[in-house]
Amino acid sequence: MIGLLALIVILTSLFISWKTGIYGFVILTFPITLSIIAPFFDTPSLKKSGSLKYYSSLFLAEKPKDGVVKIHGGTLFDYVFVIDQKMNGKQRSDFIIQQYLEGLLNLIEESEACESENITIRGTSYIINDRTAQRMGFDVVRTDYVQKLILIYNYFNLLITYSIAKGRLSFPKLNRTITFEGKLNELVKRREFIRNLNEKLKNTSANN
Repeated sequence: MIGLLALIVILTSLFISWKTGIYGFVILTFPITLSIIAPFFDTPSLKKSGSLKYYSSLFLAEKPKDGVVKIHGGTLFDYVFVIDQKMNGKQRSDFIIQQYLEGLLNLIEESEACESENITIRGTSYIINDRTAQRMGFDVVRTDYVQKLILIYNYFNLLITYSIAKGRLSFPKLNRTITFEGKLNELVKRREFIRNLNEKLKNTSANN
């Protein structure tokens, strides 16, 4: 169904471009449409292959590579199917961060069990701020140019995701995006703080 809708959008833009002679329209529409629908196909496929693993409903991690585990917040696919549409903006934000924390705790516990103390956990986010990241045991590092290009390419995907998170049309500010990384043993030291914050947000969600 999603693929069919995407095909209709692309064909419609192609028709409009052909009728108007403005081919820039279809040139823009094609990559935007692909970036929006990609998570609905890529995420289930990567999960099935084992390249991605869910540690909570809105927290994923890639397979370790060269001692680094890259973590990600939920995709558009997850935001559409996981977030309760009855929640207001504040409730959604609290739920998303709570799911990040719960996923991080589960990743820490699994990595400890596998005795992977030397691994580095790295992520990029425009939702978590640098102060929160540092309190959890991460260091804020420079976002590389490749990651910036990926964010720019996926801007319309992020726009929809961010709007769902806020419960209204909202434009993500990519200049506030941070990349953070930390050694597992440093995160273990902050585990109690992470667990307490997770429980606090979980209780807040339950009482709303």
